[in-house]
Amino acid sequence: MAAASPLAALDLASQFQEEPHLTPLPRTQAERARIDAVLLPPTDFTQPEQFEDLPAGAATVRARRDDEAFSQHSANLSFEQELEFKLGNGLFKKIWVFSPASTLASDGLGPLYNARACQRCHVKDGRGHVPESPDYASSTMFLRVSVPGPVPPQMQAVHDYIGTAPDPVYGHQLQDFSAPGVPPEYRLKVEYEQFEVSLNGGETARLRRPTYTASNLGYGPLAEGAMLSPRVAPPMIGLGLLEAIPAADILVHSDEEDADGDGISGRANLVWSTEFDRIMLGRFGLKAGMATVHEQSAAAFSGDIGISTPLFPAHTGDCTARQTDCRAAPHGGDDSRETEIDQANMDLVTFYSRNLGVPARRNSGDPHVLRGKKVFYDVGCTSCHVPKFVTHRLANREEHSFQLIWPYSDLLLHDMGEGLADNRPEGRATGREWRTAPLWGIGLTQQVSPRATFLHDGRARTLLEAILWHGGEAEAARDKVVALPPADRAALISFLESL
Repeated sequence: MAAASPLAALDLASQFQEEPHLTPLPRTQAERARIDAVLLPPTDFTQPEQFEDLPAGAATVRARRDDEAFSQHSANLSFEQELEFKLGNGLFKKIWVFSPASTLASDGLGPLYNARACQRCHVKDGRGHVPESPDYASSTMFLRVSVPGPVPPQMQAVHDYIGTAPDPVYGHQLQDFSAPGVPPEYRLKVEYEQFEVSLNGGETARLRRPTYTASNLGYGPLAEGAMLSPRVAPPMIGLGLLEAIPAADILVHSDEEDADGDGISGRANLVWSTEFDRIMLGRFGLKAGMATVHEQSAAAFSGDIGISTPLFPAHTGDCTARQTDCRAAPHGGDDSRETEIDQANMDLVTFYSRNLGVPARRNSGDPHVLRGKKVFYDVGCTSCHVPKFVTHRLANREEHSFQLIWPYSDLLLHDMGEGLADNRPEGRATGREWRTAPLWGIGLTQQVSPRATFLHDGRARTLLEAILWHGGEAEAARDKVVALPPADRAALISFLESL
């Protein structure tokens, strides 16, 4: 870790409020007053709040009852934007092939990769799942890998940035598939230890503690001190709206020294943006390691599929210099595009990723759901799962502009305890810290993909299991859930299922 500098937490917050990816218009005093009023927490839990059924504001889509619930475009797109969305959808679903191939617009897969298409990981634009057997033919989960390393020069201003480096042989993540003639890096092996947790009222819950193994390593052992982090692909809905939340409104929830004494000390991840060549607030990824939707998408093309982009132009993806067969393999960047996907098509994928619609709430006025909402507030869940924000008023993205949204996340890092620790840092995030997961749409997760499970590594099969894994800053809230009467605990789950 770098030596301490005079840059304190409050200075960090003010330093990185600029947002070069947006063109925000300043809020008037009247707008600020309106926003402050609408963001007040509810005092009446006998009826829904105004606009609560529209979690994405005007962008909210109807709640479908099939597996396409997360695959609709935002409701407020123009006709021309709908066309752009559909073109991006085609690229998101595109099955990439190895080079050389007659289909020049689709070649360049790998040589090492985790998936052949974006939607092969983000199943139906929702969550991935844990492999069910050692001979899996496709994967929606992988292991990130890093070793201790120096703090990059461009991040020296962030006094608590944690230096890491890629594994010198295996790179930034492990890929379980490869092109002909190139050995894959590994196979993911998952084993579980089952145990029971006693709940108030005589109920019990059975949790499973996972162990992840990188087996069948294709290039020798991992480096000494290698740190592995399992990652299941998260859902894609509402990303453009999260990107449009003012950084200042996110940072106001940060309380690094727990000044208010509530045990919650959310912290912003601060990351280097290759796209804008500067330090920015991290918003995306399970540890908030990416600043923008475009950069997150381009990094996934490179690391997950092995496709070069203008932002990450290496044709060999995550192959390292020691993987000579991988470096020597054919690639698809020899034509006029120069990279295997060009900027015009990256813009389409980015537009698609920004505009996957958030489904409307269901049963928000049901008395059982309202009871669960009160429990959600009473046990302290909203300390991290902040219910609502108002996005920037934007000059060039009307579909995301000045919307009241209900993501139920502060987008900050929180210590989640040893039980959920991956012991692998990322930026400012320690090995125990994770970004608060947005909860909008969570009740439709298994409708979209029946095999999907919860938390960063898919260990939780139900929402209750996910709650019971909360530790660290969330331990007090978890213990309150354990102590609830069974009826209140069931109401809490009904509330979450309505989101």
